[in-house]
Amino acid sequence: MLELTAVTRTVQLIDAPPLTILSGVNLRVAIGDRVSIVGRSGSGKTTLLNLLGLLDNPTTGELLFDGRPVRSFSGAERDRVRGRDVGFIFQQFNLLQGRTALENVMTPLLYAEGRQFWQRSRIASEMLDRVGLGHRLQALPDRLSGGEQQRVAIARSLVRGPRLILADEPTGALDLETGEAVMDLIDDVARASGAALVTITHDPAIAARATRHLRLDHGALQADHFSADPARTALALTPGRTP
Repeated sequence: MLELTAVTRTVQLIDAPPLTILSGVNLRVAIGDRVSIVGRSGSGKTTLLNLLGLLDNPTTGELLFDGRPVRSFSGAERDRVRGRDVGFIFQQFNLLQGRTALENVMTPLLYAEGRQFWQRSRIASEMLDRVGLGHRLQALPDRLSGGEQQRVAIARSLVRGPRLILADEPTGALDLETGEAVMDLIDDVARASGAALVTITHDPAIAARATRHLRLDHGALQADHFSADPARTALALTPGRTP
């Protein structure tokens, strides 16, 4: 589904040499994959997330989505593919204040077509029920706990049935017990829908839940030492090879 080959990302600075954020990144993500990427602050995790989520283009190298170079997508097509196939889960919930839980989850469906658009209220209600908030449909964000807000954010990101879920420090704002429950939920929903799940985190415990473990260090992506399947991880990092 998603393939990065020798990808770099460089930012031009004013009155300074260009800053290389990512260097020679190779990665393949297939449907159903569970990938964790760990790294320190400033290692390039957010930049990599923006590439994986089709929010940015590499400076050099190739980024393919379903076998097509992302550079060839028009702006409208990129937005359409991202809205349909990619679900983002962030550390910050980014809920719309003054909107109910149901209205927040319905928001992505306003850009859907056919059944998803016309039945958006029912689909959003079912997703909230799936994350255990079927009784909180009309609650406003300031009336929800941190864990409940994160569940609303998860429901919103998954309501269109994305094929790729990108979780960026999804438990960073939660206590340990709530964080574990949230990760269980994300894993369950991803598994049930057959979606690929890429979790970007600095927490080894969260990273260990994946089946492939990678580390981003100074812009370079490599296998992490605790990988449960080193051979598969090494293969995933090799350009032109399919895990």
